[in-house]
Amino acid sequence: MGKKNTEGDNTKIIKDVSSELLRLLGVNPSCEAVFDSDNNVYSLNIDAKEEAGLLIGKKGETINAIQVVVNQILRQKKGEWVRIVVNVADFREKESNRMVELAQQTAARVRETGEPQNLYNLTPSQRRTVHLTLADEKDLHTESVGEGLERYLIVSKK
Repeated sequence: MGKKNTEGDNTKIIKDVSSELLRLLGVNPSCEAVFDSDNNVYSLNIDAKEEAGLLIGKKGETINAIQVVVNQILRQKKGEWVRIVVNVADFREKESNRMVELAQQTAARVRETGEPQNLYNLTPSQRRTVHLTLADEKDLHTESVGEGLERYLIVSKK
């Protein structure tokens, strides 16, 4: 029973915190927080309509910042770390699909040319999606190299 109560408490805090944060940003979309027990993650879905672009930001920078802030506030309030994923206008699904497609196109290019292909300007989660997409490809190898903003991903033949 304690765990269920914690999930309910967490979803209420996530919803309240995000609603206040969005209000401070000058927008008033509806939002819903749910717990996904299969993946042990809270999903915050923001129904932004015309404000979606503003909340997503350039290359997802704003949505990622909102996610960090909500995660930190919940951590401060609860004293424990829980995983929260913020989604606006199905941005996360579209972004994941775009990265899977990029991984497949890059794999085809590596196979066709035999040359390693470098993928620049990817976020850590985008690099992870590419790594996971190509993990089962027996003839290919993926590797992230570099540090910080200079980090990039190499897809090559084994």
